[in-house]
Amino acid sequence: MAGTLSGGGRGRGMISGINVTPLVDVVLVLLIILMVSANYIVSRSLKVDLPKTASSDSAPEKPNAVTLSRDGKLTWNEAVVSEAQFVGELKALAAKDPELTLMVSADKDVPHGTVVHLLDVAKVAGVVKFAINVQPE
Repeated sequence: MAGTLSGGGRGRGMISGINVTPLVDVVLVLLIILMVSANYIVSRSLKVDLPKTASSDSAPEKPNAVTLSRDGKLTWNEAVVSEAQFVGELKALAAKDPELTLMVSADKDVPHGTVVHLLDVAKVAGVVKFAINVQPE
C-alpha cells in the first residue's frame, strides 16, 4: 500500500503518510551501482601517448634515459653523473632538439620528492616531454 488512508481503509480518503521504503531501496541500488562502477573509472596504469607509424626503420641510436637508483646515484645514458653534469648535457640536447623526450626510470624505493625534483630540473633545462619507465606486473 502506498500510504495510510485516514478512514482506516474503509473509504477513500486523503493519504496522511508516504511510504519511503521504495525510495530507500532505489537509493541503495544506485549507491551499489556507483560503488561498483567507481573501480572502472579509476585508471590503474600510466597513460602514454605513443607516436604512431606505419613502418619503423630503426631504433634511436642513443636513448635519452635517466635513472635514479636506490642509493641516490644518477645515471644518464648509462654513465653515472652528478646533477650538474646531467643539467649541462640536458640543456645542450634540448637546445638542439626542442622535441626531446626524456625517459625517467627510478627504483621503487626512491622518494617521490626526488623524482619530482629531477623532473623539475629537466623542465627548467628545456625538456617538455617525459616518459616514465614502469615494469608491468
